[in-house]
Amino acid sequence: MSGTGLAVLAAALVLTGAAAWWLRARDGAVRAPARQEEDGVRGPAAVLGDLGVRPGEADLTVVQFSTAFCGPCRTTRARLQHLQVTRPGLAYVHVDAESHLDAVRELDVRRTPTLFYLDRGGAVLGRSSGAPRPEELTALVDAHTGPRA
Repeated sequence: MSGTGLAVLAAALVLTGAAAWWLRARDGAVRAPARQEEDGVRGPAAVLGDLGVRPGEADLTVVQFSTAFCGPCRTTRARLQHLQVTRPGLAYVHVDAESHLDAVRELDVRRTPTLFYLDRGGAVLGRSSGAPRPEELTALVDAHTGPRA
């Protein structure tokens, strides 16, 4: 192999490693919402409201978009259902992404599971794409609902 070939191979490996690290760091991390309601543009709270999400009934409402073929979605759903049983201030809403494609497009859901976190007033606190890390999800829920009942 020539020196040029080795340099190209090394560069490709470095770029692949950097991309993998970046994706891994973002996977499941809670981020601030991209946009709130603006003039003439519906925000996430309005779209979620059309899906029947009622954040006023709990301290924290977690809305999960998932698909039938998504393995991490099932794990995330089970984790959230367990947290809902032990945290009375938590409401969990499951949305089948395949059945609500208009909402998926409006909310820019690009992968599943995607979770939206809403406070009692309906404001979107954040969102995450990919399976959330169990300890981070529990910490977020506890911060808004209080510790385990």
